[in-house]
Amino acid sequence: MLLDFLTTLDTTPIVLSLKLAVITTVLLLIITTPLAWWLTGSSRRTKSIATAVATLPLVLPPSVLGFYLLLLLGTDGPLGQLSQLLGFTSLAFTFQGLVIASIIYSFPFALQPIQNAFESMGRKPIEAAATLGASPWDRFFTVALPIARPGILTAAVLSFAHTIGEFGVILMIGGNIPGETKVLSIAIYDHVESIEYDQAHALSLLMIVFSFVVLFLLYFLNSKSPLATARTPAHHD
Repeated sequence: MLLDFLTTLDTTPIVLSLKLAVITTVLLLIITTPLAWWLTGSSRRTKSIATAVATLPLVLPPSVLGFYLLLLLGTDGPLGQLSQLLGFTSLAFTFQGLVIASIIYSFPFALQPIQNAFESMGRKPIEAAATLGASPWDRFFTVALPIARPGILTAAVLSFAHTIGEFGVILMIGGNIPGETKVLSIAIYDHVESIEYDQAHALSLLMIVFSFVVLFLLYFLNSKSPLATARTPAHHD
């Protein structure tokens, strides 16, 4: 019976969730990798301030973060007005707005594993490369990144999984627009509200299987390399 439900389900929210997770993960890795490298070499005070700001989404309720993102991206918000000046619509209740919200909300899940990997590496490999005449760019791309690869992979897995499971922030900033902002978690909520428990059960089962696979891969990767020391932050959607 469950297979029948799975075959008749609308796959649009699933595809939209995967698209959002892929885009968010790629952009997060591009942003957080150089930031984590910079933080590794920063002073304790600078590192503490920057890390505290970057990890705020871990402790802020999704409704609070979503509310301020709505003000920021809405018609009267600074980013919303800038978007309109460039000839686009306001970013609230659009897929582009979901991407921005997801990047901010999943930021710690990408930053922490990469920063931990760089810090676990120590300075000796970089200093050895410097004595051989490697430039700062060479040291970063040919020494630091390959050594920190397990941490970067862990960051990618965590960011992807966290984006798939987002709910509170997504609901606040994106609403429930089919084909635009109605991702998997919103679809489950929608089915429950409509007392369509069979459909909600089928989608929830997919989420459970997906979460198990992600956690298995994460712990498997961590067991293979001491540098893949990702701290899995609490999820409070």
